[in-house]
Amino acid sequence: MAEAEAAQLKEEGNRHFQLQDYKAAAKSYSQALKLTKDKALLATLYRNLAACGLKTESYAQAASDASRAIDINSSDIKALYRRSQALEHLGELAQAFKDVQCCATLEPQNQNFQETLRRLNASIQEKLRVQYSTDSRVQNMFEILLDRNSEADKLEKAARNLIVLSREEAGAERIFQNNGVALLLQLLDTKRPELMLAAIRTLSGICSGHRARATAILHAVRIDRICSLMAVENEELPLTVCNLLQAIIDALSGEDKREHRGTEEALVLDTKKDRKQITNHLLDMLVSKKVSGQGRDQALNLLSKNVPRKDLAIHDNSHTIYVVDNGLRKILKVVGQVPDLPSCLPLTDNTRMLASILINKLYDDLRCDPERDNFRKICEEYITGKFDPQDMDKNVIAIQTVSGILQGPFDLGNQLLGLKGVMEMMVALCSSERETDQLVAVEALIHASTKLSRATFIITNGVSLLKNIYKTTQNEKIKIRTLVTPDKTILYSVATTLVNCTNSYDVKEVIPELVQLAKFSKQHVPEEHPKDKKDFVDKRVNRLLKAGVISALACMVKADNAILTDQTKELLARVFLALCDNPKDRGTIVAQGGGKALIPLALEGTDVGKVKAAHALAKIAAVSNPDIAFPGERVYEVVRPLVRLLDTQRDGLQNYEALLGLTNLSARSDKLRQKIFKEKALPDIENYMFENHDQLRQAATECMCNMVVSKEVQERFLADGNDRLKLVVLLCGEDDDKLQNAAAGALAMLTAAHKKLCFKMTQVTTQWLEILQRLCLHDRLSVQHRGLVIAYNLVAADAELAKKLVESELMEILTVVGKQEPDEKRAAVVQTARECLIKCIDYGFIKPVS
Repeated sequence: MAEAEAAQLKEEGNRHFQLQDYKAAAKSYSQALKLTKDKALLATLYRNLAACGLKTESYAQAASDASRAIDINSSDIKALYRRSQALEHLGELAQAFKDVQCCATLEPQNQNFQETLRRLNASIQEKLRVQYSTDSRVQNMFEILLDRNSEADKLEKAARNLIVLSREEAGAERIFQNNGVALLLQLLDTKRPELMLAAIRTLSGICSGHRARATAILHAVRIDRICSLMAVENEELPLTVCNLLQAIIDALSGEDKREHRGTEEALVLDTKKDRKQITNHLLDMLVSKKVSGQGRDQALNLLSKNVPRKDLAIHDNSHTIYVVDNGLRKILKVVGQVPDLPSCLPLTDNTRMLASILINKLYDDLRCDPERDNFRKICEEYITGKFDPQDMDKNVIAIQTVSGILQGPFDLGNQLLGLKGVMEMMVALCSSERETDQLVAVEALIHASTKLSRATFIITNGVSLLKNIYKTTQNEKIKIRTLVTPDKTILYSVATTLVNCTNSYDVKEVIPELVQLAKFSKQHVPEEHPKDKKDFVDKRVNRLLKAGVISALACMVKADNAILTDQTKELLARVFLALCDNPKDRGTIVAQGGGKALIPLALEGTDVGKVKAAHALAKIAAVSNPDIAFPGERVYEVVRPLVRLLDTQRDGLQNYEALLGLTNLSARSDKLRQKIFKEKALPDIENYMFENHDQLRQAATECMCNMVVSKEVQERFLADGNDRLKLVVLLCGEDDDKLQNAAAGALAMLTAAHKKLCFKMTQVTTQWLEILQRLCLHDRLSVQHRGLVIAYNLVAADAELAKKLVESELMEILTVVGKQEPDEKRAAVVQTARECLIKCIDYGFIKPVS
């Protein structure tokens, strides 16, 4: 009875369906389902319900009903086709394709199925392209950012992902073209640090290497707003804004290599006005009390990097002349700041040193005597204008300014010492009761005393005052400076005392067996003094650093050779090396001029002294910004002492730290890499890559990773008859993460630079594919990313190479990685894997269904 009623309801449903009353038809079919257990009828009813779902656009329900019918009869061709239609509407193209493929297998002559297969195939390929394309990702980020209802964490994630996208040319252009700059300005208005940093970094990416975009962004954001952001009291934000300004300046200065046409060409015809506007705002920042110490430092860094000529062979130094005429007085004001005075601007420990470096770079960039005379006159007028018998603070600032110039262009500083009243004022300030006056005066006297003629004046007029200050003051910074007087015997005595304080003399290794033998024969065995132990030495070193010993040492190094003997230089080198031992102290040493003071000690003196100084240089070069530690052309003088440490006769620590220093230097510029190459460091670096010592091998590989950017180094890898590339490939297969990271970085850059090296990589060892797969599966994202870049380079180099990779397990790895969600940390990894897959699709090696 029930089965008959079910059959009637089915027929009733069919009539409703023919009359296009799909809801009534679905109701009849649903009622019939409850009355029957006949499998054939159940399959028909579910199949008919799927048809109703398609007509009413209830695609999820239609797919579900069709699946029920297929569960009963897997070869139900109508149910398969209807599920395919529903899944296509739901966007599940791959599954829809499989269902139609089944239909076409069951009825190969059905043209409808064949046509649907072709259409779905095309749709799948297009979806893959859209899914992996930059346009889609940019649009997705914008949708989240424009949605006012977006959750905070999603908003921040989208903003961070924009940073990654902005570093790709296609992504940067899409952000720019889709009103992205206006949106990023809205993020800046939120005043939320995370979003502001993300917005500024995205703007940097958009500007990078594109003059037209940089010009448009400079005008949209406005230079005054950019500088106000750089002025805030925050460590991270001023540095990030500094990077944005640097990207804009690079683009405006001709670093942009693209051709521009039409409206873009109009935008970039003349950028001098914009560059001058940036320079003026940076100069104004130097003397504004509203600017933080960090912001002032970044303004000084930008001026140092962008105003002087990068190559003295360039004739035009008009930018420097403009800054001298319009901004030198402002720079001198920063140099003359005295932290303890109420009028002092906000400063960091590095601010005055950075200002001295800038003065030195500007002075070195002048081309002729009239330009240098003008520079000197501005300095003279500024200093003499500060002298005031009624205002001691102004006199202190004047002497502090002279002291700062002496730390920059030394010859100019010595000329300024000849001004009437300058030396007399230094001596007079020594007799002041204020510690601030004494400290400034003693510091200036130290810098002045390095010339024999000035030293005679100080000995005649100031030694008694210095002795009195030493006896009466409790300030250790002043005490240590009064010791540095212009007599070679005293210099040697002071240096010897400092060597003893820092325990930096050579200590013979104590052999326990010989000690026991000496005791047995009742010989005297000297014992270590309790205060020579490391804890006590560390405390003494800290007190010396806090007292400003570096400034004193730097002044001693500048003394005339008549005063500073080779033996004294060796002692000073020993002291510097001891002071550099703790990495935390090296920033202080650099800030007080220790970096550039070490260079002459590493180049001249006794052999032991030069090695000690070179080792201290290596310690500083390994962790410091070379532009600050060794300003101007001095940085090129650092290379030779470090290369000399790459000698098997030196100890392992000296080798290791020299490699770290060269690694840091080689990352700065191509000119430095060429200098390292010319000093014939490459064979030594390669030898250390073969070392059994893990840290030496890692350091050498990291250095090579930076050096392979150089064309000269690439040619060594291209040359026939060597195993250099084989070594790098095998190092990629080591278990040490840091070593793998460095080797994979080198291999990624080499294979990106030359197709020949892509082919060569597959020939140097049979393990290359296994090693590459390990890299692409690595737990450490940086290693994995470099492995995927290598894979992409091989795929892009040649179709046959790509085919080898497609036929291996690497294809599965790329597919798995490419399907992952590209969050902030994994964005570069996922994007690279997707680019590999897209390249394989272009070759026709991957079918969309797979």
